[in-house]
Amino acid sequence: MAQKKAGRPPSDDSMTDRIFVRVSKETVKKLDECTQELKMSRSDVVRKGIDMVHESLKR
Repeated sequence: MAQKKAGRPPSDDSMTDRIFVRVSKETVKKLDECTQELKMSRSDVVRKGIDMVHESLKR
């Protein structure tokens, strides 16, 4: 019998791509304020910001 793989099952929308961005200390401070206020991770705040900018382009 084949062994079962351990770990999470694959997601329909897997996040495999990574980006790296240089930011100033002021931008990190703003990002951290957003994460605390919204109770979200840095990554989630950045994704939400990208979605907001993308939506504004459609208008």
